[in-house]
Amino acid sequence: MDTSEILKKVRQIEIKTKGLSNNIFAGEYHSAFKGRGMAFSEVREYQYGDDIRDIEWNVTARFNKPYVKVFEEERELTVMLVVDVSGSLDFGTSNQFKRDMVTEIAATLAFSAIQNNDKIGVIFFSDKIEKFIPPQKGRKHILYIIRELLYFQPESKKTNVGFALEYLTRAIKRRCTAFVLSDFLDGKNFLQPLSIANRKHDVVAIQVYDRRVEELPPIGLVRMHDAENDTDITIDTSSQAVRKAQAQWWQGSRQRLKDVFSRSNVDSVSIRTDQNYVEALMGLFARRS
Repeated sequence: MDTSEILKKVRQIEIKTKGLSNNIFAGEYHSAFKGRGMAFSEVREYQYGDDIRDIEWNVTARFNKPYVKVFEEERELTVMLVVDVSGSLDFGTSNQFKRDMVTEIAATLAFSAIQNNDKIGVIFFSDKIEKFIPPQKGRKHILYIIRELLYFQPESKKTNVGFALEYLTRAIKRRCTAFVLSDFLDGKNFLQPLSIANRKHDVVAIQVYDRRVEELPPIGLVRMHDAENDTDITIDTSSQAVRKAQAQWWQGSRQRLKDVFSRSNVDSVSIRTDQNYVEALMGLFARRS
């Protein structure tokens, strides 16, 4: 694809997702994702009921009476997009591939972040860290991120969510809001690294999945390709037992994932590729406000 086609596609994503962030998410994003903590503002005399841990001892000693520090919310955020680029995202049977929806959601969140004067960075991961884009501000930075979301080619097609979370914990020193975008079809237990990451940062999980992973249509013999392991298998979708087994696997997988998010105290949302991700994100924001 030549440069003009790349720029055209980037511009299309910008127009759509920037419009959503400007017109729909403006207030909701601000209220749902607070600053990373409280910043020191000033000192004042101690009042009954103040926390003694806030006493400013140097000022207290100078004036011979107690003074306390006054804090205000530190509004500027660092936002990290932790984006799954493994082979399983290159799948879709409805409106779009999972990767396409992940790109649109990530771009919408990125524009919401810079509209709120927040820094935004990206971690692309498979079963290793494929690329790290340090957080910055500005439209030029956002357009670079969108281009990478659209055209980045990973070295590996496998997935390791836990490894990506461990990298997030190590690489980003100050508290950030981290959106993990994946289908979470990992198969590995990432409860511990998720819990550790969420204690340091504010982690939000966004699962994107295709409807055929939860329900197979009865259309006879179907050849399925596992992009992560580069293997093929033929299944008989006309078999009620096969369709039932697939549905049971999906329900079990989804329940285990819900348990992981619940035990690690991580907010999450699941979005199907043929559904409206705007409504899903608005619901997520509303729950956090």
